[in-house]
Amino acid sequence: MDAPRLTVIGTGYLGATHAICMAVLGYEVLGLDTDAAKVARLAAGEVPFFEPGLPELLAKALESGRLRFTTSYAEAAAFGDVHFLCVGTPQQPGSDACDLTYVDAAVRALAPHLDRRALVVGKSTVPVGTAERLTGLLQGLAPAGTGVELAWNPEFLREGFAVDDTLHPDRLVFGVRSAWADTQLSAAFRPILEQGTPVIRTDLATAELVKVAANSFLATKISYINAMAEVCEAVGADVKDLADSLALDDRIGGKFLKPGLGFGGGCLPKDIRAFAHRAEEIGVGQAVSFLREVDAINRRRRARTVDLVRELLDGRIGGARIAAWGAAFKPNSDDIRDAPALDVARTMHGLGGQVRVYDPAALDNARRAFPELRYGTSALDVARDADVVVLLTEWAEFREIEPDALAGVVRHKRIVDGRHALDAARWRAAGWEYRALGRS
Repeated sequence: MDAPRLTVIGTGYLGATHAICMAVLGYEVLGLDTDAAKVARLAAGEVPFFEPGLPELLAKALESGRLRFTTSYAEAAAFGDVHFLCVGTPQQPGSDACDLTYVDAAVRALAPHLDRRALVVGKSTVPVGTAERLTGLLQGLAPAGTGVELAWNPEFLREGFAVDDTLHPDRLVFGVRSAWADTQLSAAFRPILEQGTPVIRTDLATAELVKVAANSFLATKISYINAMAEVCEAVGADVKDLADSLALDDRIGGKFLKPGLGFGGGCLPKDIRAFAHRAEEIGVGQAVSFLREVDAINRRRRARTVDLVRELLDGRIGGARIAAWGAAFKPNSDDIRDAPALDVARTMHGLGGQVRVYDPAALDNARRAFPELRYGTSALDVARDADVVVLLTEWAEFREIEPDALAGVVRHKRIVDGRHALDAARWRAAGWEYRALGRS
């Protein structure tokens, strides 16, 4: 069959990345967003967020003529054979539940224009059972009725590696109800399937669960080693050595077994909360009740990092000059959603600390969200005359700073390594007071 024409509804982080990469793979792609300013920026070749490699691919896709952007649902419906839903599903204000406002709005806006057979494919992370409900909504509103089918194809993008994760994923999951839907989805991913990428073909509910189950597992592993850090602090053990020892057990492995400040961002925190909330709604809350403690362990790491800073400052943060290295929730990203780094910086500011923040990519976002904080132009700039330096996001440029170079600008040689990113022995040998979570 001929390659289907694709639309991507929602051009945020997921949608823009998917649209650009699919166009580079050779598909005719139309990206849709209700935000006209965002559409204009993308059409002009500007990626509205930081993601390595994506601006170059956007330029290539636009130059090829295979990628366009619009604000019109009518145009998208007329253009596309396969419509990917990539809108946001944030946490509801005042609740752990997932906010499906944008997903529902996208389906309600697209469906009335679908007058021929088409496949709508959800990629957004949603509570299990959403696809079943949306199928009824979609077919009830579409002139083509049951000629329009819904499938689910969860995304597994890692910020900072999204291009490779889209072009060379470690697996594809197809939640489909018919052979036709499977054929359409396979055609929409043909170049990726031809690489030998494994495919799991399953039902809608399982496809919905895969992403939240994966994120819950990763969050649990991160919080597990941070729980061990709490134990290590109580008995004078070293969590870094403990983690290294566990990583050599091939039943466990070392990925995501890194102690430190914990996880943040727009996925793991809200996904595990929404999963626990949904499990309670369907009567199996006890099965995933441990996720509440996973979340609590993660939150405690932020408070404990502030405690380490306070201990190095002889119990008093008020009035101290503090250099905060990092604002993004992880390196190679400008995403500050639920960022542990900014949470710690804001807490120290609230305790009276003179906090200056630097991040290689997230400063503009941080300034807009938290104008009360002070910012600097480089790692050494914010460290000038500092009483303590606090590493909060493990950017490579922070790891590569020489202890002696930093010693030349600070007031006191004190450092809190919130990410276990530095060589403790090396910094201590250079005369620094070094502290890290779970290490004596």
